[in-house]
Amino acid sequence: MTNLRIGEGYDVHRLVPGRDLIIGGVKLPHAFGLDGHSDADVLVHAVMDALLGAAALGDIGKLFPDNDDAYLGANSLKLLERVCEVLREQGYAIVNIDSTVIAQKPKMAPHILSMRENVSKAAGINVDCVSIKATTEEHLGFTGREEGIAARAIALIEKIK
Repeated sequence: MTNLRIGEGYDVHRLVPGRDLIIGGVKLPHAFGLDGHSDADVLVHAVMDALLGAAALGDIGKLFPDNDDAYLGANSLKLLERVCEVLREQGYAIVNIDSTVIAQKPKMAPHILSMRENVSKAAGINVDCVSIKATTEEHLGFTGREEGIAARAIALIEKIK
């Protein structure tokens, strides 16, 4: 029996006026932001779901319900810190995280290193263990029409206790 576990996460939020666009803990210059109960950071939400899924601990809605005002406008990196505390309490260590942001605009490339640093710091792991990529959908679908932004993540964890 192996001590390795893998989890997958996915998140999507609608782009709306009047909100900051926060992805990977970075405020991006854009005319629209993501709608959500917290800061709506799709990347960090996907990462949290991947980590929780790997440990079979549910999803972020179970840990941070969107009907609880304690999480209204919450910084998703702070929520990621809590997810990682829960994993450690359950005897898990993060091996690595791989993720992709799906957005037509804005361009993510200039911000990827900062996003990786933010996620690695919040997760308590080396930046070399965090991969963040970005892609467009060539103007197809809701992301291509710039109606929203999505993110996918995969996390590998190891049971150490």
